[in-house]
Amino acid sequence: MSKLETMFSSCAACRPSRHTFRKLITLKSKRSYMRCLKQLKSLDINPYKTVPSSLVIGCHFDKRSAWRSLAKHPLIKLVEKDYKIRAHDLKVNTAKISRGRSQPLLTQASTSVSGLITWNINRVKAPQAWSTTRGKSIKVAVIDSGIAKHPHLSIAGGINTIDGGSYYDDNGHGTHVAGIVSAIGIAGNVTGTAPEVDLYAVKALDKNGDGYVSDIVEGIDWCISNRMHVINMSFGLLGTESSGTLHNAVRRAYRQGIVIVASAGNSGKSSGKIDEPASFSETIAVAASTRSNRIASFSSRGKGIGLTAPGQNILSTWLNQKYIKLSGTSMSAPHVAGGAALLLAGKSGLSPSAVKIKLRRRAKKLKGFGIRSQGAGLMQLDKIFNA
Repeated sequence: MSKLETMFSSCAACRPSRHTFRKLITLKSKRSYMRCLKQLKSLDINPYKTVPSSLVIGCHFDKRSAWRSLAKHPLIKLVEKDYKIRAHDLKVNTAKISRGRSQPLLTQASTSVSGLITWNINRVKAPQAWSTTRGKSIKVAVIDSGIAKHPHLSIAGGINTIDGGSYYDDNGHGTHVAGIVSAIGIAGNVTGTAPEVDLYAVKALDKNGDGYVSDIVEGIDWCISNRMHVINMSFGLLGTESSGTLHNAVRRAYRQGIVIVASAGNSGKSSGKIDEPASFSETIAVAASTRSNRIASFSSRGKGIGLTAPGQNILSTWLNQKYIKLSGTSMSAPHVAGGAALLLAGKSGLSPSAVKIKLRRRAKKLKGFGIRSQGAGLMQLDKIFNA
């Protein structure tokens, strides 16, 4: 028995129990990855997650074993906890609006658009960009709780990385985020930031809005394989946790030319830092503003915020063909994901770095707030094609 196989046999478990925890192993090469899988199989140990392109294997490890010795093996790059992820929304206003009822905070769109435009879409000046493009042919993936069937959302496809089942939403968060990106705005209903993008659902959060890094990593891998142009991630790691496995996946997507947008977090003025993955330099981290153009009290502060977008009392699509108002940096990020899609549709071939620079260059500074609160300022899309 090889040294690696001996290590696995002593610390990996065949099934979860009160004595196990979830660990992610990243191998250094494809060869070592395949070798590791083969040895696990010989021990009748079935990993709960395998992500070949990221060389990641998820296993249940016995807490009572000397599992830390695995990290020192020359074939293994990283061993870390499979951290929990949580959606970045605050359900401060849960009044649902049924299809066909009057909808507050809406204004009539121009005669060339059949939908209605919420205050937040007007605030980022998305309608002024629509004369150039509405995002056609740009593929946007929402890694979230899935996207529900809705008459005003057009879902091009997707994946469920939790259990391989349906990518339809059983929480509502992902559907709300998707509507902010690209609700199609027909029959007098809400219009998203980029209503003609190709929208993809990557279900990696469960019915409670919770998930694991391993499911997010598999979702990012799917986005790379399926050539997404933009990824929206309206969630964050809990507390002060940090994941090298997640960062490695984000780096891979960034190097493949994907624009990655992430919500800053909802820890407020005293947070001192923004959450991962928003804190990764490869993302565009988004803070939340209010209707009065102030940074929302719940919006996390810290180094690395790229832009601000509306995030308080945002009306968008919901489960059962309804609409709802939610708050959180979860609602801010999809404005920027939609804005990035518009920019890419109007100026094809831009790198993720160039997209970030151009969006930041046209942002509007909000008075009374520093860079650690708002980044470059409130996103403005009316002149992005001249940036």
